[in-house]
Amino acid sequence: MKAMVWDGPGKALVERSLPTPEPGEGEILVKVSACGICRTDLHVVDGELPEPKLPLIPGHEVVGNVVRPGPGAKRFAIGQRVGIPWLGKTCGHCRFCRSGRENLCEDPEFTGYTRNGGYAEYLVADERFAFSLPPAYSDGEAAPLLCAGLIGYRSYRQAESGEKLGFYGFGAAAHLLVQLAVAQGKEVYAFTRPGDVAAQTLARELGAVWTGASTEAPPVPLDAAILFAPVGELIPAALRVLDRGGKVVCAGIHMSDIPSFPYHLLWEERQIASIANLTRQDGEEFFSLAARVHFCTHIHSYPLSQANEALGALREGRFAGAAVLFPDS
Repeated sequence: MKAMVWDGPGKALVERSLPTPEPGEGEILVKVSACGICRTDLHVVDGELPEPKLPLIPGHEVVGNVVRPGPGAKRFAIGQRVGIPWLGKTCGHCRFCRSGRENLCEDPEFTGYTRNGGYAEYLVADERFAFSLPPAYSDGEAAPLLCAGLIGYRSYRQAESGEKLGFYGFGAAAHLLVQLAVAQGKEVYAFTRPGDVAAQTLARELGAVWTGASTEAPPVPLDAAILFAPVGELIPAALRVLDRGGKVVCAGIHMSDIPSFPYHLLWEERQIASIANLTRQDGEEFFSLAARVHFCTHIHSYPLSQANEALGALREGRFAGAAVLFPDS
């Protein structure tokens, strides 16, 4: 099979021909039809996350069809379409798994980080951590739902009690979650890089009531702010525009250092929370919701062999929405 392989920090992905992997006990072999590109992929290949599997095939927003089940795998039929997310496996017996918090598992495996992912023609996945996908979405449309959607949804649930929500960084996750927020009658205020006209335009088209640079203040205090951009300086910026009792939710797996800030920004029961991974329950809830509230995913397509170019475009903010890799013709 063809795969884009990363050999370590400072190195670009290299296209290689590798043996097709064999599914083990409880696993499925999946033929990849689309794989979204997530900002976490950048954190991996830029060496910002510790102890990755090396060499590594990145990618954790994977859509494909089951080709062959491994021993004991019975959950999906051959040919069935599935989605493979970031959370690839958990231990099932630590105190967090036992208490319904498998997103905090002490011995997890992550697709495209500690186990090979979807920048390839095939991958192997634990069938327990794969999802059935709503049929109304094409493969490309479904791919961003596997992380931008899932992690965005978990982040949104931390903030959904508020009526006025701020989204810092209007990329793959925010452009999906603004649609959910608007459908639920929320007011969304979208903050982007200064001068990012394309992202601000998309945010308004999707229902945001205000758009501006992350250095600006919205016209009203916010009940909550979700930080999709991995920039530590945004935490005090977001605290400044929160109303009393508001919450800042940090949605990323990695963030630059948070600068010091005066206590009065946090006072009056403002909160800062982080989001870690996802649970399978999150996935079941989100895809049930996605079947009812059809998300319009704005995707930018790249052939698998151009994964480096797609990662570069994401790093430099050259598009609004989500990038998706497709197998080369």
